[in-house]
Amino acid sequence: MKPMADRLHALTPDALVMMDTIARTGSFAAAARELGKVPSALTYSVRQLEEALDALLFDRSSRQAQLTPAGTELLHEGRRLLQEMGAVSNRVRRVARGWETQLAISVEDILSVPTMFELVEAFCGLCDGRSGSGSGSGSGSGSGALDGGDGSHPGTRLRLRTDVLAGTWEALVSGQVDLAIGVKGDLPNPGGIELRPLGEMSFVFCVAPHHALAAVDEPLDDTRLVRQRAVAVADTAQRLTPITVGLLPGQDVLTVPNTRAKLEALLRGLGCGHLPEPLARPHLQAGHLVHKATTQGDRVVRLSYAWRAEHGRHSLGRALQWWLGQLESPTTRRALVERHAGPLD
Repeated sequence: MKPMADRLHALTPDALVMMDTIARTGSFAAAARELGKVPSALTYSVRQLEEALDALLFDRSSRQAQLTPAGTELLHEGRRLLQEMGAVSNRVRRVARGWETQLAISVEDILSVPTMFELVEAFCGLCDGRSGSGSGSGSGSGSGALDGGDGSHPGTRLRLRTDVLAGTWEALVSGQVDLAIGVKGDLPNPGGIELRPLGEMSFVFCVAPHHALAAVDEPLDDTRLVRQRAVAVADTAQRLTPITVGLLPGQDVLTVPNTRAKLEALLRGLGCGHLPEPLARPHLQAGHLVHKATTQGDRVVRLSYAWRAEHGRHSLGRALQWWLGQLESPTTRRALVERHAGPLD
């Protein structure tokens, strides 16, 4: 048996291309013509490969280029390796041109899912080589600038995650994501992080029509609220101090993983709580929820988007620059905050 080093040295890209060409064309002669070689040279190369691997790759009893089981396995794995080598080569070229291999984004749970995926669609469309923004969010930035300039496309892998309250900020400052959309409140900035305003979101206190609070006179005070179960979305922060909003000491709490689950719990009368007004609006209009005034009043939350920029914006990857360009559009920012279903008025 040949040493491992000899076998590895024999499995060159040229050898794998040779195997693929022979199998695809069906004969040594046709493969030799395509590769610009004489048939005898191709036959010699195949024999060298067989000796190095200590395996017969072609059935010599057949007049055609008939693969043996070992040859079929090498062809299958060789094609996979060639594809992976091509993908690695493309990713290296993209990184050399300033495109990130991967871009991670944390999206606050209360933001518009349709608008976010319109932006994702535009980004992925350009990564796949499709023209046009494909986004209905009304972003006015030039999506076509995503092109690599040489007819190629970035191919940056996008990784999205949903976070809640302090979890969105934690994902950014801990380095888990490159961009955080929907950061709430004034959180301590460790330095090197840029923030820009995204918009303001109103929250309204809601209950189902059959909930005990639905028929109670307004405004509801804390003595009434504390006797009712509240529905709350869990803060996803693991290291930072979780943020608690609108809960009273001693109050029973049903904790759910996201805002859509909170909406479902409120619709079923499982508790009471605040919802983003744009998300609650169609349910309030349909009578599936009731807006109740409280002595605490409705809340308005200021939201931001943030990214790491220790060395200035000029040093950012081009995929992140594209997303920041989208977020510079007032229409896009408004859609992320307000458009939870259907087009903006």
